[in-house]
Amino acid sequence: MLKTVNRVLLGLLGLGLFALGGGVLLGGLDLQRHWGFGIPGWWPFRGPDDVLLGAEGRTRWRDEGWWWPTIIATLAVLLALLLWWLLAQRRHRLAHVLVNSEDGAAARLNGRTLEDAIEEEAQALDGVSRAHVRLTGRSTAPTARVRLLLEPHADPARTLGHLSRETLAHARDSAGLDHLPSKVRLREVRHRAQRTA
Repeated sequence: MLKTVNRVLLGLLGLGLFALGGGVLLGGLDLQRHWGFGIPGWWPFRGPDDVLLGAEGRTRWRDEGWWWPTIIATLAVLLALLLWWLLAQRRHRLAHVLVNSEDGAAARLNGRTLEDAIEEEAQALDGVSRAHVRLTGRSTAPTARVRLLLEPHADPARTLGHLSRETLAHARDSAGLDHLPSKVRLREVRHRAQRTA
């Protein structure tokens, strides 16, 4: 649902910006005169000397009592909608995973429990200082976001291979999932340089 809303909003915003940019370009380059076509009377940009908002447009409603409260209320609503949209982009933690048991009934596995199990097994890998796992997505098709903090001696390729072939495979098999897509971020532990005499 969020992807659809994002695509529609971005499409409408892009279409509006394209129309506005095209209108400014038509007037700024005086294309209607050069190419010999007419533009509607309501079109705001008629030539290179026109401005986006003239003096009359800026001062027309200034003395009206309703003008500033309306502007402030509109901007407040717009800000609230933008904040809601920004917060909706955050990936929410998965509360539970639906496990397909052998008898045909579905069982619920606590998402935090599965995250803890993956973290514990990942931290046991050689060269891993700390692990953090978050499950996102749908309860029938979870996605794992894994962050590993590696020791200086760790081999990232080998650690990633063990994580993929062992840790995440165990989690996928224990939850009865067909696949468990994962995004892994590796970071190295910061350490001070050692001096030798």
